[in-house]
Amino acid sequence: MAYISIPLHEMIEIDSIVTVHYFEYSRDFIFEGEAHNFWEFLCVDKGEVEVFADKNRHILSRGDIIFHKPNEFHRLAANQRIAPNLVVIAFHCHSPAMDFFKNRILMVNDEERQILAHILAEAKSSFLDSLDNPYQTKMRVRTDAPFGFSQMLRLYLSLFLLKLLRRFREQSAVSRAKETIRRKKDDEAYHRMIDCMNAHLHESLTLELLSKETLMGRSRLQQLVRQRHDCGVIDLFLQLKMDEAKQLIRDNHLNFTEISQTLGYSSIHYFSRQFKKLTGMTPSEYSSSIKGLSDQQKESPAIPIPP
Repeated sequence: MAYISIPLHEMIEIDSIVTVHYFEYSRDFIFEGEAHNFWEFLCVDKGEVEVFADKNRHILSRGDIIFHKPNEFHRLAANQRIAPNLVVIAFHCHSPAMDFFKNRILMVNDEERQILAHILAEAKSSFLDSLDNPYQTKMRVRTDAPFGFSQMLRLYLSLFLLKLLRRFREQSAVSRAKETIRRKKDDEAYHRMIDCMNAHLHESLTLELLSKETLMGRSRLQQLVRQRHDCGVIDLFLQLKMDEAKQLIRDNHLNFTEISQTLGYSSIHYFSRQFKKLTGMTPSEYSSSIKGLSDQQKESPAIPIPP
């Protein structure tokens, strides 16, 4: 029986570790900032810290993690009230999957905190230098460092990043699915509302009646209209009435009084006032206007031009 192996691809491949730090800062600590050609993330273990990434200011509290992409200027400051504890890890990685972390602020869960603890423990037993020096630029390896420490650091760090990436990608997929369902429901509700409005174009329509016939609350109806038309529900209904009035004028089968009655207006004068208010023209002005003639021609078959 022939066996076929499955290649194992590394979606995130750590090239090297630069620094691993655990800082217990004073409440008035300020780091003036820097930029470098490798990745760095900062995770708040306790307290609160103000972080600047390029020109963006962020307030991070316990569990928050921010990623600084290569060559991004960043600085931080304690909030003058609570002395913060921070995990800061810098590393080289050129995997395309790291693009996910650009300009990201996430929150770590308990499992990811445990992985960070493993990284800190491995670093503490592998490097001569203290993990709390913010100006450390090179970490020296202990002569008695645990066997395979560099691979363990790479594995732990890769696992941490993969866990974060997978969890938030899955959450994003769920959010996108929920958003798609919400939009579909909104579209169905909107078209149900428009159908109801069109069915009442030849009479009056109140918000209460529309709510009853569409089985939607008044606030829901108002939300649907505001999102798409930036006006009130009845304002939209009146606009649909005027669109119907313009269509009837272009059809040229009814006079203005008959159009007024057809659309459920109590008088030709009230209809004319509403028409002018919403279109800027009286019915007669619209009928003889270039726009009215143009709209009429668009709906008529084109007249062939003789050769």
